[in-house]
Amino acid sequence: MASPELHVQPDVPANWNDLRDVGDQAVWSVSSCKQGYGVRYLRDGDMETYWQSDGPQPHLINMEFQKKTTVHSLKLYLDFANDESYTPNKVSVRAGTYFHDLQQILLEEINQPTGWTVLKLKDRNSKPPSVFLLQLAILSNHQNGRDSRIRQIHIRVPHIGCHNYQSHCIAFSQDYFTSTEFQSCATIR
Repeated sequence: MASPELHVQPDVPANWNDLRDVGDQAVWSVSSCKQGYGVRYLRDGDMETYWQSDGPQPHLINMEFQKKTTVHSLKLYLDFANDESYTPNKVSVRAGTYFHDLQQILLEEINQPTGWTVLKLKDRNSKPPSVFLLQLAILSNHQNGRDSRIRQIHIRVPHIGCHNYQSHCIAFSQDYFTSTEFQSCATIR
C-alpha cells in the first residue's frame, strides 16, 4: 500500500521530527457533529474514523490551551477519494486568547486532498503565532457539500531544543552553569 500523499504549503520543514504534536494538551470542541461521529474521532489515531459536522456552515473546530502555545502548523488528514462532497475545500484558521478576539491568520483552498495536508501558521509578523485559542473554520466543501469530514488533526509546535532552535534557547551544558549552588543540584542522587 502506497503511503498517502503529503500536501504541503511552501516553507514547511521537510524534517517533521523538528515538530511535535500537542493536540493532547488542548481542550477540543466543535460547532456541531453528527451522532456517532463526534470530536473524539479527530484525535483517535485511526484514519478510517472521522468527525462529521451536522448543520450549516461554517463548521468550527476549537482548540483551547491552558497556557500560551506557539503553534507552527495544523496537519489535517483528509480523504477526498472516500469523502467527496464532505471534504473541506476552503478553510480559515483563526487565533487569539479567547473567542472574542480571534483574528484570521490563514485562508486556504485545498484541492481534492487525499492524505495529510499541512497548514503553516504565521501571525502578522510572519512568525508562528502564540495562542490560547485556535479555531479551524470550514467555509466550504468540494462539490458544494454541506457537512464536513475530517479524519485527524495534529497541532504541530517546534521542539524546544538547542540543536534546532538556537535563537530560542540557551546551550545547556555543565560548563555553562558554574555556580556551586547550581552544580550541587545538577545530578540526581
